[in-house]
Amino acid sequence: MAEEVFTGIGGQPVRRVAVVGAGLAGCLMAVLLARRGLEVDLYERRSDPRLVGAERGRSINLAISARGLDALSRVGLDEQALAAALPMHGRTLHGTDGKVGYQSYSADGTRAINSISRSGLNASLLDCAEQTPGVTLHFGHQLRTLDARTGDLVLGTDDGEVTATADIVIGSDGAYSAVRRAIQFAEGFDFSQSFLPHGYKELTIPPTADGDFALDEHSLHIWPRGSSMMIALPNLDRSFTCTLFWPKTGADSFAALERPDQIDAYFRTHYPDAHPLMPTLVEDFQHNPVGSLVTVRAYPWVRDRVALLGDAAHAIVPFFGQGANCSFEDCIELDRCLTDSAGDWSAALRLYQERRKPNADAIAEMALENFVEMSDKVNSKVFQAVTSTRHFLERRLPERYVSRYELVSFTTTPYAQINGRIRRQDTIAGAAAAVALGGLALGVRRLLRRG
Repeated sequence: MAEEVFTGIGGQPVRRVAVVGAGLAGCLMAVLLARRGLEVDLYERRSDPRLVGAERGRSINLAISARGLDALSRVGLDEQALAAALPMHGRTLHGTDGKVGYQSYSADGTRAINSISRSGLNASLLDCAEQTPGVTLHFGHQLRTLDARTGDLVLGTDDGEVTATADIVIGSDGAYSAVRRAIQFAEGFDFSQSFLPHGYKELTIPPTADGDFALDEHSLHIWPRGSSMMIALPNLDRSFTCTLFWPKTGADSFAALERPDQIDAYFRTHYPDAHPLMPTLVEDFQHNPVGSLVTVRAYPWVRDRVALLGDAAHAIVPFFGQGANCSFEDCIELDRCLTDSAGDWSAALRLYQERRKPNADAIAEMALENFVEMSDKVNSKVFQAVTSTRHFLERRLPERYVSRYELVSFTTTPYAQINGRIRRQDTIAGAAAAVALGGLALGVRRLLRRG
């Protein structure tokens, strides 16, 4: 196969790419680019997480679904990821009275999202990157300065500052991106970050005394409590990672519970079926940090030699389980744009942001809406009836009527197209229902006349 030729700013050749941030998206992007014959330097400010382990209370298990699996399949990691995941076919809802209910994610009950360890998947992607010719990993390298015009980088290490140069620099360094800071103060750059008043904290439900799961391992468990909630995702070691999404301050908040007796009493009252399953509850609550929930909107994602990817461009809240899936799609789209632009990086980057920005905006809004659904609406009889009706339509009209959840989680339909499709479906379904009801009324009138 002929070697690919890439051109960049001013038609100059592109041979070396710096990817800043060795998280999920950064690793995948590095592998895709190196497979095209580019030299890729993958910089990470942390030490190698495969050696030092994940930071306590910061994992937020991932729900990998169709989009993420499609991306991972491009580098041969989809089957490995599924082998390390547990399928969740629906939601199990836990009431304050201890009663539980179940809502399937799909009409036929067979489709599932997959609970997987973020740190475990990151380790697999780091292994893949390390084994890919052309990728060089640099841990303990924190970006200090970046010149978007020249691609010159200054990075801090334990031994002092080092310099590097790249033809293209890709920022995949998260919601508080150092790469983004290097370009966001330029004229014409729009940036906002919107924080929810809620934060998150992780807790644990360990395996039972006989080594089994304490809850149904094929569900995402939700304790909806109106303005707050707790969720639990299963792990391969038969534990569950629980995440509290609570207000940071005020009544019924993280700040309101300080003493062990307060914590214990609150969970006995508000999470009565979970409380006896959490022997380390007080320790976890007091020592695990409270994380922030932020939506980042930025544009343009491209300036000179620099491009933003994943959370650096569009961080979203985790309530649709699409953060990693969306970031993986970014990588696939950028790779596709390099093909579509015949290796012209300037054209590819422009095309990438034009294609992906509407989709990133769409899933950001859906993720915010889904918090209200998960914490409150799922308990509503009206919501449950609507869900049942939509599943009925999906069974009766396969491929023609598909719920928003299924389009997001079980297809690769562009996010930006989903709400429009749902509106069209609902219009058609409403019209069909009106015709059916009209026919029923006509039939009743005829029977009454005969009578």
